[in-house]
Amino acid sequence: MSNLDREAVPALCGGRGFVVAEPVRELLSPRHVKLGESTEVRRLLPNLGRRMVGAWCFVDHYGPDDIADEPGMQVPPHPHMGLQTVSWLHEGEVLHRDSTGSLQTIRPRELGLMTSGRAISHSEESPRSHARFLHGAQLWVALPDGRRHTEPHFEHHGELPVVTAPGLRVTMILGELDGAASPGTTYTPIVGADLALAGGADVRLPLEPDFEYAVLSMSGEALVDGVPVLPGSMLYLGCGRAELPLRAVSDAGLMLLGGEPFEEELIMWWNFIGRTQAEIEQARQDWMTGSRFGAVKGYDGDPLPAPELPPVPLKPRGRVRRPA
Repeated sequence: MSNLDREAVPALCGGRGFVVAEPVRELLSPRHVKLGESTEVRRLLPNLGRRMVGAWCFVDHYGPDDIADEPGMQVPPHPHMGLQTVSWLHEGEVLHRDSTGSLQTIRPRELGLMTSGRAISHSEESPRSHARFLHGAQLWVALPDGRRHTEPHFEHHGELPVVTAPGLRVTMILGELDGAASPGTTYTPIVGADLALAGGADVRLPLEPDFEYAVLSMSGEALVDGVPVLPGSMLYLGCGRAELPLRAVSDAGLMLLGGEPFEEELIMWWNFIGRTQAEIEQARQDWMTGSRFGAVKGYDGDPLPAPELPPVPLKPRGRVRRPA
């Protein structure tokens, strides 16, 4: 999925200097962003104060939207570099096309994982014949310096490992949890898991103390370490936890995101992740001149033009925004 802001600003991310090295409960409120003609998303990362959770650097939550008489998601071809995109649905379908020739319909609780590496372009749209509701999340994972120029590729995993406990069903998206490992390719120590809680469930989820974590609420009412987390919001948890208490007031859907704190500083501008302004400028030029990122075949529409670069220099910073 693209960042469609026409006034794109740089998100300055990374670096261990701003990792919270102890358990915290930091509730993140979303920013509402229009995505195409008919979809509005709630953007949780990058946030006003928190830019990353492990290597997770971008989180959008959308829906549930009634698109029975609407075109649904319509995101024209656009570029990516230096990151992986994770498409995750609870309802509906998304048709993925990319410049490597991939064509795949992604359905609920199937993993669509695109590694942009040095350069890729893709589009996302609701199929012409689609379900009434669309509900999901789109996430990005920053690639470490040694792997960010890898060849682009797309993975689709229709069957994913599941861990169950009374009142809890965990579907592994990326990484490993409680002995279950996702088949999705990862390049840093990371975890992503979909948590389905039955109303009244009271469970404890095992965690890695060296990872930092956050929980995104997709639906229902749940308490995360005693904090009510409403749909479309996210609770940042810091590091130093061996387990996470969860209690469901009603049936609830959550996403657990975590990983080893990302050491490198980086620049995220529009749909690119780089390390220097020169890299970002070159990527924008390459996209606008039709080179390097390839073409998406079969999409009925024009590619998305890049916004103008900001007039101020782009500099890599730490993980959170410094106070003015």
